[in-house]
Amino acid sequence: MVWLLIIVIVGLVFAPALWLRPSRGQQRISRLRAAAREAGVTVRLETPPLHEADGSMAAYRWAFPQQQPGPDFVLVRDVVGSALLKPFRRGWRWRIEPLRALPASVVECLEAALAELPEDALVLESSAAALTLWWEESLEVGALAPLLQRLRALRDALSGRPDRPHRRASTPALPR
Repeated sequence: MVWLLIIVIVGLVFAPALWLRPSRGQQRISRLRAAAREAGVTVRLETPPLHEADGSMAAYRWAFPQQQPGPDFVLVRDVVGSALLKPFRRGWRWRIEPLRALPASVVECLEAALAELPEDALVLESSAAALTLWWEESLEVGALAPLLQRLRALRDALSGRPDRPHRRASTPALPR
């Protein structure tokens, strides 16, 4: 009887520690985010740019060089986008279309990146500051590297193509 009492007490002491241990899914996501950060990607949980977004979603962000901003656009999957949105390619719609048309080579790079995205990737957003992928992190760490490489190549192709080019204020020459 004493042994049973000792086992129950030890179980009560260690039970909270076991409950706080991350699940396998949480460990996988933690490894996925660590691998992305090592590759230079900023990872945050934020509210996605969807019409009726409830809750947060993982946002993987590739920053544009400060002197070479990117265009502004938002592409959403058909499953989360309205049928009223303009279609881009199979499965994707423009929520916000770039103001200036993208060159054919950049469109090809964009199409290739969209084709490689996992099914749980819901939004691809570009702003002057960064290219952002909003997704539910379904991949394993081993499958992440090709995705990161493809999106880094897309970021490089979009870099330096802002919708609103920055105009430098010229100062008139003073007479001497």
